[in-house]
Amino acid sequence: MTENLAPARPTTPPDTSVWPGLRPITPGPRTRVAAGAARKLFLAAVGRLEVTVHLEGRTYGRGGPSMTVHDAEEFFSRLGRHQLIGFGEAYLTGAWDAEDLGGFLTVLAAEMTDLVPQSLQRFRALVVKRPPRWQRSSKKNARSNIAHHYDLSNDLFRLFLDSTLSYSAALWPTGVVAQDDDLSHRQHHPLPSRLVAASPGTVDAATLADAQGAKIERLLDAAGVGAGSRVLEIGTGWGELAIRAARRGATVHSVTLSREQLALARERVADAGYADRVSIDLCDYRDVEGTYDAIVSVEMIEAVGADYWPVYFSTIDSRLAPGGKVAIQAITMRHDRMLATRNTYTWIHKYIFPGGLLPSVEAIDDVTRRHTSLRLTERFQFGQHYAETLRLWDEAFLDRRDEVLALGFDEVFCRMWHFYLEYSRAGFASGYIDDYQLVLSRPHEAASGTQLGEEAVA
Repeated sequence: MTENLAPARPTTPPDTSVWPGLRPITPGPRTRVAAGAARKLFLAAVGRLEVTVHLEGRTYGRGGPSMTVHDAEEFFSRLGRHQLIGFGEAYLTGAWDAEDLGGFLTVLAAEMTDLVPQSLQRFRALVVKRPPRWQRSSKKNARSNIAHHYDLSNDLFRLFLDSTLSYSAALWPTGVVAQDDDLSHRQHHPLPSRLVAASPGTVDAATLADAQGAKIERLLDAAGVGAGSRVLEIGTGWGELAIRAARRGATVHSVTLSREQLALARERVADAGYADRVSIDLCDYRDVEGTYDAIVSVEMIEAVGADYWPVYFSTIDSRLAPGGKVAIQAITMRHDRMLATRNTYTWIHKYIFPGGLLPSVEAIDDVTRRHTSLRLTERFQFGQHYAETLRLWDEAFLDRRDEVLALGFDEVFCRMWHFYLEYSRAGFASGYIDDYQLVLSRPHEAASGTQLGEEAVA
């Protein structure tokens, strides 16, 4: 079982010169009050959830995935002073553990909106931290934000990704069912379709590379990429999409802000024999020139930031040739949750993706209507497939933990990465966050086209 491979509880305190956020919480009246309040809220929350919490010799919860609090004083102090950031940091220090971390977090994620009583949520803005200005995804900050994550080490990512080096949701064969949501109602369109993923834990790791290929091929199909297409890719990754587009006979201009990805993507493109069809540059999306028949981007919009969505989509609009299509794969949140959390500094911001914000589909629709000639003409939902993708990544990461350590990363990093992958999996498994392939075009330029809400099936 994967949970048995989870990083062991640390036996020594973390090196705070490397992990300054894990310094001991300063004791005092403020900490005592915050810890006491956190204890009451935490116990009230878990008391109505299907989880099992072991704390100070007692058991709480209604039964389900288990959590053990090893150091109650530290756990509640961190939770009280730093809320969900403190919750994650207490895991990094070993103040708590969970046998099935993803399962436990999935229960919490499913009830996220009600973990804190509604009567207290009006004070949320007074308690939560705001994202620091130096993490805003301006041209000045964007490269350092990207480097924080993607320039860690190509060798690290190779350890847990499949042979395509795709770092986004895979797509397995699936069926469809009707899906209702506020966007369909607001736009007065027929109901779209959503994917029905395989049961959690049933997808075979050996199928991951094929599923990643299926995801890319579907996005290229949606953008109409074929022989002679001029393609712009925003966010190169490690080059798999560019290679597959070139294989179709397209010419590709791909841009990235990651120096590590740039080097390896160019190498992979050359090895595949497409150096004459693919150019990859270290370039901000705002600086791209030229026009293209198709513009594609896979899970890059999450790094753009709400302040820059108008610039992002206006740039795409100006780069898209007449009759062209835009196909974007985006991790999304429900619109109400996006509005409630958009000014919140989170554990993910602090440790994994600085400056990011997950958009809602409604926000993308609104910003493109207000700032561009583009319209959202197709959407394809497959968030449950991301839950399976993340499960497979985490299993591979844990299996190769010794190799991660050999690269120079420490035990705290291993716990952080495990928490990140399982925290993300919980979001998708619970439906708190989702994943879409979205198509944008100029409907007035085409004699016919797929309209929002028509069935979009891989």
